[in-house]
Amino acid sequence: MSGLAAGETAIETAIRVAARPGRPAIVAYLTAGFPTAERFFELLPRVASAADALEIGVPFSDPVADGATIARASRIALEGGMSLARLLRGLGNLRARPACPVLLMSYLNPLLAFGWDELAAAASDAGVSGLIVPDLPPEEAVPFRPALERYRMALVHLVTPVTPPARTRAICAESRGFVYAVTVEGTTGGDVAAGGALAAYLDGVRAVSPVPVIAGFGIRTAAQVAAIGTHADGVVIGSRLMEIVESGGDPAAFLESMRVP
Repeated sequence: MSGLAAGETAIETAIRVAARPGRPAIVAYLTAGFPTAERFFELLPRVASAADALEIGVPFSDPVADGATIARASRIALEGGMSLARLLRGLGNLRARPACPVLLMSYLNPLLAFGWDELAAAASDAGVSGLIVPDLPPEEAVPFRPALERYRMALVHLVTPVTPPARTRAICAESRGFVYAVTVEGTTGGDVAAGGALAAYLDGVRAVSPVPVIAGFGIRTAAQVAAIGTHADGVVIGSRLMEIVESGGDPAAFLESMRVP
């Protein structure tokens, strides 16, 4: 077995080391193959150096949880020939592994088409520490756990503001590395209001989760990061980061600007 010795441990440790009260860890999101495959692999180490964990989206033709920005990036990446196999080959061929743990975010169909046992082995060889699969509930993940456990790879599950408390507790118990707390009812990309309801929701998830809680969807400003950071261990910055990439800006500098001093 190659790659990180224990992916779920690497992810959780990186987040807990980075996070401080009011100063959340930063999980950066990039769509694989955007704006081009070559540019993506050029950007990847620089973005990883500015983040505490890196989430790489596997392009998919029907990204139901993603808003317009990431859906557009996914389409462009697919048109450019990016695939799960090409992504894993590219990660494996990097001169140096990213400076932070890497997770793949993918819908279930591409993973099933690749083959679950084959995926776990190839992802481990490529230095991937974990998977985020939005359309895979914990109950349906049972057949896949042996392959992931063989390679000590994390499987991150998601909760939402409308997930019932008992189910939130059960999902948190099954999640590894961290639990992904979706901050809005809808798709990625829109602004999130960091008010009392959101704070109570995140506090409730943290109260029952044995792993760090990472808040994501719609986090676009440093003020939001600061507000959410008192109620979560970290934040995912995705659509806004992809807009920076699309406009030709410096994504690493942007991530640094989002950190709480």
